[in-house]
Amino acid sequence: MSELVYYDLKQTANMTPSLPVQVAREIGRRIVAGTLRVDSIIDDENSLAERYKVSRIVIREAVKILVGKGMLDVRRGIGTRVLPRSRWALLDDDVLAWHLSAPPRQEFLAQLMEIRLSIEPKTARWAAERATPDDIAAIKKACDDMEAEQASTEGFIIADAHFHKAVLKAARNEFLSGLEGVIYSALLISVRITNKNPVENGASIPFHRDVYQAIADGDGDKAEALTEKLLSDATKRLRSELGPKAP
Repeated sequence: MSELVYYDLKQTANMTPSLPVQVAREIGRRIVAGTLRVDSIIDDENSLAERYKVSRIVIREAVKILVGKGMLDVRRGIGTRVLPRSRWALLDDDVLAWHLSAPPRQEFLAQLMEIRLSIEPKTARWAAERATPDDIAAIKKACDDMEAEQASTEGFIIADAHFHKAVLKAARNEFLSGLEGVIYSALLISVRITNKNPVENGASIPFHRDVYQAIADGDGDKAEALTEKLLSDATKRLRSELGPKAP
């Protein structure tokens, strides 16, 4: 699943990124993938400029972008060092998107699912209590789109993401919008692992429709319980695919 899908879901401006942004993405992907290891010193400006066929100014700006995301640290006389994941801005859209280009990290995916399990069931309860008619219509449309796109892996996962986005919006808590990226990242990474066969997509549609109906009925208890079950089942499928070493 391409990281471009993530940017589309986040409705990031669809325009050609500047050279510094392009270079930052290339280096960032390598850091996330572990090609550039924690505490290693990356190549100097001249070497990077030659590799990416850009000026040293472009490299300098690209490094600044990654410093801002907590991924690099520049020390005069020492060089530019890759920082540990504990320093990264993990909720940053780029950092989340770059994980889609890297081999799946079991621990990272498990942590994403933990966040979803701790927040989304309660969000569904709030949606049942606060949703407007337009919110209800948006959740239903996402369910309909999932059914229409079940033969397409990408189309289905986009519709699935729109379902969860609609529920977040229906909860009427503006702080939840900052968690969209976590949901999209978890969905897009996990689909690479669990949705190898598009034929299996339809199995989850009834569960999503049940959540929709509970929200439409204003039943907060049911909406919360069903969402917790939906996410718990998804976590079990991931563990089954990842094997005994899964967290």
